[in-house]
Amino acid sequence: MSKIVVCGLVNMETTAPVESFPIEYRPIDYKFLSLKSAPAGVGLNVSLALNTLGDDVTLCSLCGDDFAAKIIKSHLEDSGISAEYVLSTNKATAQSVVLYDNSGRRYIICDLADNQENTYKKEVFKKALKGADIACLCNINFAAELLSTAKEEGVLVATDVHCLSDVCDEYNSRFMRAADILFLSNENIKGREKDFVKELISVYSPKIVVVGMGSEGALLYTAETGSFTEVPAVYTRPVVNTVGAGDSLYSSFIHFYAKTRDALYSLKKAVYFASYKIGAKSASEGFLSEGELLKIAKD
Repeated sequence: MSKIVVCGLVNMETTAPVESFPIEYRPIDYKFLSLKSAPAGVGLNVSLALNTLGDDVTLCSLCGDDFAAKIIKSHLEDSGISAEYVLSTNKATAQSVVLYDNSGRRYIICDLADNQENTYKKEVFKKALKGADIACLCNINFAAELLSTAKEEGVLVATDVHCLSDVCDEYNSRFMRAADILFLSNENIKGREKDFVKELISVYSPKIVVVGMGSEGALLYTAETGSFTEVPAVYTRPVVNTVGAGDSLYSSFIHFYAKTRDALYSLKKAVYFASYKIGAKSASEGFLSEGELLKIAKD
């Protein structure tokens, strides 16, 4: 069992299906047994995925002192993840609304509350880091100030900068400078993924770069070999909602890499995990245990 520390957003998420995009205006649309509200957020999604895979997970995050925070903390405890490091220092808990169509495309409205202005207590984070194998620091403002703490403690740093289009992006450069393992989406760099990664590694020094490419799979670069490997996508069950696909790819890679230190093996398993996950409605459900995943991958 690996010890993974996650620092990232928690929020309440409401998902709702729509017929197609763009959405045609109508004053009301009745959806019976279709809307769902549940705890989510990148930090929570990654933590739940890692916990389901069998890791010892510590989640560091910020929320408000409100009804949403109580639901989130209760959900974490019920899932076997301590809420001790989820600090109620915000004015309110973040919320999001996800609209998704029949093909799995989604439109997300996210209210971060005051997460981007607040800071996480470094002494609390340092306590959480003790004995950690990997620190997963999501690209939210309060996590950026903790990057140096993780490096000072000698913990491997992993981060996901999501939809990047500029290697010198001012906001995300803080995370990329510290990253040993760097994940990103190809959404804004389609057709030039390898060239973009070459630009990245000319500026930063990650040991591993993974580019999530949706239905095309994922691209892996390792500094150890200086080479690229493409891992094709797999089909495990029908797609319902692609929200959280990148988080699940990232989480499962971290799980297997913490155990094996084999990047290619870890990514091959991660594409199965992500494929199965997007058969669920919510970003915080649809996760497989390690045993379930290995059986599906073998079959």
